[in-house]
Amino acid sequence: MNNSSFSSIAIVSCGTLSLELNYLKKNGFLDTVHLFYTTPGLHEDIHELERQLIQRIAKAKEKADKVIVVYGGKFCYVNADEPTRTMQTILAEQDSAVTRAQATHCIDALAGEAEREKIAGEVAGGEKVWWMTPGWIKFRHHVFKDWDKGLANENFPRHSGGAVVLDGVGFVENYMAEKPEEFLEYSDWMGIPIQPYTISLDRFKSLLLGAVIQYQ
Repeated sequence: MNNSSFSSIAIVSCGTLSLELNYLKKNGFLDTVHLFYTTPGLHEDIHELERQLIQRIAKAKEKADKVIVVYGGKFCYVNADEPTRTMQTILAEQDSAVTRAQATHCIDALAGEAEREKIAGEVAGGEKVWWMTPGWIKFRHHVFKDWDKGLANENFPRHSGGAVVLDGVGFVENYMAEKPEEFLEYSDWMGIPIQPYTISLDRFKSLLLGAVIQYQ
């Protein structure tokens, strides 16, 4: 599937997807040596997100002529004070050497809307699902920073299909085996069951390759 090289490209990503990107590097799909991550969960703090993103891009440009940003274009950066300032605005300010893998958020990077609907029908009877990536498990305290039980109760229980973790790296199964109490406590805090769903990383690979093609 990988007909393009990433060797001359640096990647800047939300740390939430570091598990998937590190996996692709370890398994030979990504031949770049330059991976830069922002702190997971910064969609809750867009000013810090913007600061870190610009700083990581600057570092990446010191290492490579081309930079791919792995961040959602619609939901990861929502600026209520400046609604017209978007993720694309920030990246356009960096220069033409910076492009983005085209997904709306980290969930969409792993499974498109049609695939998510299919999965929800299969594992949740079509009920509303709270989607997660393995990073939402590993980096829980970053992703849900400042969330208390009350806020959790306001958000999670309305997802009657529970939480589904789109796992293309085998993280959740190991986590459940090694830290079952933490996994159960997480589910209890959310007030809904959490279940992993094994996926391929083919969509994620395609989005990364699509970003490479923009440079060709």
